[in-house]
Amino acid sequence: MAWDDVWEKVFVEHEWGKYPSEDLVRFVARNFYKAPDRSAVKLLEVGCGPGANLWFAAREGFAGYGIDGSATAITLAKARLDGECPGWRGELLVGDMERLPYDDDFFDGVIDHEAVYANPYENAVAIYHEMWRVTKPGGKLFSKTFATGCVGEGTGKKAGHNAWYPTEGPLKGDGDRYTRFTAYEEIHRLCKDWKNISVNLVTYTTDGVEKGNTVKEWVVTAEKA
Repeated sequence: MAWDDVWEKVFVEHEWGKYPSEDLVRFVARNFYKAPDRSAVKLLEVGCGPGANLWFAAREGFAGYGIDGSATAITLAKARLDGECPGWRGELLVGDMERLPYDDDFFDGVIDHEAVYANPYENAVAIYHEMWRVTKPGGKLFSKTFATGCVGEGTGKKAGHNAWYPTEGPLKGDGDRYTRFTAYEEIHRLCKDWKNISVNLVTYTTDGVEKGNTVKEWVVTAEKA
């Protein structure tokens, strides 16, 4: 099953999160809240899903752009924005995050909230480069991605470099949900175009410390020089 088909199935069959993570809220607040005209700030999310982060951006007055391979996800995101954020600025597109349909130096900030991880390593390098290309000089990157040592790593069928079809933890699917786990030393290579890279590790347990099922995620921020 192709990647887009897998996630189309996910969005059709499951209700997704409605609200942004604290890490994403902090990133937007720290970098863009003091903008003299928030409506002029353009934020792009790759793999935007049903639009929780773009909903937040619109509520805060920013222009939100989203691209996702799932038509269902884009339909859900547009319905929510139209219904809850009348007059929102930006656009939502079904498309390929490796080939972003935007000019160079277009966005003030770009967001990957657990989307790039679902692509093989070399594809991920290309996606981060595309995100860099469409970002203005001085613009910011936010990326949240699953770390090595996260529950699910090493379970199910191996699918390539640090990648599996997990059968345990929150990432498990029906044997078809590709997940790549990122080692710390890979982050600077994946984001080789970016500067001032900052990396933090977020961890939490899914069913108590005793069972040892710990989710580990990197929160990466960077800047286009």
